[in-house]
Order: sequence, then structure tokens, then C-alpha cells
Amino acid sequence: MNNRRTKWTVTIFVGTILLLANFRVVDQFGFHYTDEALNRALVTFAVARGLNAVISVAQGTEVAIQPVGVGVNFAPGQILDPVNDLVESFSWVMLTSATSLGIQKLLLTVFSGEPFTLLLSVVALLALLVLWASRFDSSPARLIIIRATAFLIVLRFTVPAFALVGEGSYALFMQQQYEQATHSLEYTTEQIKEVNQAAEERGNAEDAASEESVIDWVNRIYKSTVDSINIGSYIDRYKAAASNISEQIVNLIVIFVIQTILLPLAFLWGILRLLRYTLHINIELPLPRHSDS
Repeated sequence: MNNRRTKWTVTIFVGTILLLANFRVVDQFGFHYTDEALNRALVTFAVARGLNAVISVAQGTEVAIQPVGVGVNFAPGQILDPVNDLVESFSWVMLTSATSLGIQKLLLTVFSGEPFTLLLSVVALLALLVLWASRFDSSPARLIIIRATAFLIVLRFTVPAFALVGEGSYALFMQQQYEQATHSLEYTTEQIKEVNQAAEERGNAEDAASEESVIDWVNRIYKSTVDSINIGSYIDRYKAAASNISEQIVNLIVIFVIQTILLPLAFLWGILRLLRYTLHINIELPLPRHSDS
């Protein structure tokens, strides 16, 4: 009875696996979640590159003032130089994350494709045959075929299973932090653009002052003297932007490193352990007893 029950349990399990593999139920979720994660990585990479661009503009923008008629040039955007290095490193992290997700999608395409699914189906049906046929009870081929079936099943569902686990972890623990950090970086990018534009307009006004009248010259000197007192506003705004950029980039690096690097490595380690166990396990089903003659 135990022998027959074990065989039916294995048969039902293998049959369920073949249905899932051929109807690609799990694969649809795997592709959907992988595409969503890849899209997030590419969007964040674009945000990082856009932020890098506006910081580069800020670093090259000078603010000219003439307190008491003495010309002085400031480059307050240089305060963003350390942050720009962090942004460039962040861009490489995002590119690595996008590459990791691209590899996962490629593996999902390979293992969910018709050739691999057909191979799994043939080997699994062969395993059921040797499982039920009593003539293979003592044959070495029986154990080899059953192990090969288990090995192919693990390969077939590893990537979609990881996609489900990864997206579930993101939805439960990282989504809110990711959205806040991304929106904050986009807002900071717009703020830096506004500061850059204000500085650029001021520089254009200084260039256009070559043909001004005496009254205009006096007004410009007065305005420059006032601006020299308020020059700290540029620096304060850049400092605030730098502080916010550093915090949000660190948050995003943590999210993507965990989701696209650490989790895949941990999952891969678990799969390798499972494959090793599958290839070395002694699969023994109870054999029918024969009474002594």
C-alpha cells in the first residue's frame, strides 16, 4: 500500500509540474514581474543620468557680482562636485542592476521556451514509466532518469520562482521607499535646473551691460552689492540639494543591490544546494515483498 501511495504522490506531483510548464502559468507572472523590475531600473538609471547632467551644468555656471564696483566671480555649483561622483557611481550600480535583470529575463525565455519544456515533458513521462514498470525496480537507469527529471524541474522553475520572490519582497518592503526616493531625486533635479537658469540669466544680464547708461550702471552696481549679500542663497540651495541627493541615492542603492544582486546570489546559492541534493539523493521506493516459497 505504501509503495502504491508513494507512486501516486509522485505521479500527481509530476503531472502538476507538466501542466504548469506547458500552460506557462507561472511564466506569465515571471515575465510580468521581471519586466516591471527592469523598467524600474532603467527609469532610475535615466533619473541618475539626468541628475548628473544638471549637476555638471551647475558646476560650470558662474555667478558674477560687483560689490562696490569690484568684479568677483563665484561658482557655487562646485559644492556639488562630491555629490556628482556619487551620482556617477550610482549610475553604474543601476546599469549593473539592469544587466542582472536582463540576464534573468533571458534565462526565463530559455527555460520557459518550447524546446526545454518539451525536453522536460519527455524525461518526466519517461520517469513515470520507469516508476510504474516493475521491471525497472532494480535498474540503475531508474534512479538516473528520476534524478534527471528532478534536475530539469528545478531549472525550469528557478527563474520564474525568483521573479515572484523578488517582486514580492519589493512590494512588501521596498516599494514605498523606492517611490519616495525617486520622486525626491526628480524634484531635486528640477530645483537644480531652476538655480542654474537663474544663474545663467544673471550672467546674460552682466554681458548685456556694455552699452548701459550712467543711471543703469548705478542701478546695476547697487543690485550687485545687494546680490553679494544674498550670494549665500545659491550656496544654501545647492547644499540642500546635495544633502537630499546623497540620502536618496544611498536608499536607492540599498534597494537595487538587495533586489538585483544579493537576493539573486542567495537564491542561486539555494538552487545550487537543491541541485546538489537532487543529484546525490538516494531515491528509493518501497518494493513489493515476495513470500518465501
